[in-house]
Amino acid sequence: MKDLSKITEIEDLRKIAERKVPRMFYDYVDSGSWTQTTYRNNETDFDRIKLRQRVLVDMDNRSLSTTMIGEDVSMPIAIAPTGFTGMMWANGEMHAAKAAKDFGIPFSLSTMSINSIEDVAEYTNHPFWFQLYVMRDKDFMANLIRRAKEANCSALILTADLQVLGQRHKDIKNGLSAPPKPTLANILNLMTKPEWCFNMLGAKRRTFGNIVGHAKGVGDLSSLSSWTAEQFDPSLSWDDVARIKDMWGGKLIIKGIMEPEDAVLAARSGADAMVISNHGGRQLDGAPSSIACLSDVVQAVQAEKSDIEIWLDSGIRSGQDVLKAVALGAKGTMIGRSFLYGLGAYGEDGVRRALEILYKECDVTMAFCGHTNINNVTDDILVKGTYEYLKTSIPQLEPIRWG
Repeated sequence: MKDLSKITEIEDLRKIAERKVPRMFYDYVDSGSWTQTTYRNNETDFDRIKLRQRVLVDMDNRSLSTTMIGEDVSMPIAIAPTGFTGMMWANGEMHAAKAAKDFGIPFSLSTMSINSIEDVAEYTNHPFWFQLYVMRDKDFMANLIRRAKEANCSALILTADLQVLGQRHKDIKNGLSAPPKPTLANILNLMTKPEWCFNMLGAKRRTFGNIVGHAKGVGDLSSLSSWTAEQFDPSLSWDDVARIKDMWGGKLIIKGIMEPEDAVLAARSGADAMVISNHGGRQLDGAPSSIACLSDVVQAVQAEKSDIEIWLDSGIRSGQDVLKAVALGAKGTMIGRSFLYGLGAYGEDGVRRALEILYKECDVTMAFCGHTNINNVTDDILVKGTYEYLKTSIPQLEPIRWG
């Protein structure tokens, strides 16, 4: 392992990843849709929430250990499913899964990953989660679910907020593809990234491993946007959730919830967890930040008397952000960019360092706020007047009859 002790915050890893990773893949990670307003607000809204410092409290024997959908985790964080991960670092999904396993947190694999479900299963003996994009090709989708079962995935994540693809200007301008197309601009940029290029020589895959060779007639997938435009199913609705859950037969997580109305529907759907997420600001620009939606969703689910777990994704760049989310009612969180910056900077070692940073920040901040167990943290650690603005009125819904 490299000595990364001088790397003290996620921002350090971001700056290093920006230098090391080819422009199109760094921009894919570090950008949002349209004006990027929601992308920016995901972070800045966390900053507006202030913490209460408590003193002369016994701070011994602190613990961040908890559970997410019944699985023991060393801290309330799971690695989120992210596309193109294996383009940030060769065999990126495999390395990130190994780092997550060693740290004791879940790893989620995207349908649009570079390494396949089977690749990751060979690299870790720890159960991991698979994220499903619903496709028009129902046979392909059923096959994805079957492969996830055979790979010992312990939960299925249904992403609900990508029936159509949001426009990300940088991806269009960069001509995003995996592998990069041999244009003059790409070649010149790659010449400045020697470590990335050298590592990629030994990569197991350089395109979408879950799709190429598995989807009908797909022997090459250089253009993500054209294939997703053809295959992502815009007709996906709540009526499909029960069918997908039955096909899967295990624990189901619905990702992309932002409004209380949808949170109630998720609670009634039989899912085990929901993730409050705006896709990292990469879909509906102008939507509120994820943290701004948390209190209303928690209140709506409590009114339903549902035991579905509520997690939060989008905007987490520090352990303090994790603690604030827990204080406002999240049972767990998911990180995307925070681990990707580490991966792009130093591979598996970088992911491990990112997790160490988040753990320490959460642990020390919890102590300063007068708590020693993450499971006992509530909004009493927050300064009143800095988070109440997040709450709005919650509409009441009529009961839904399924079937």
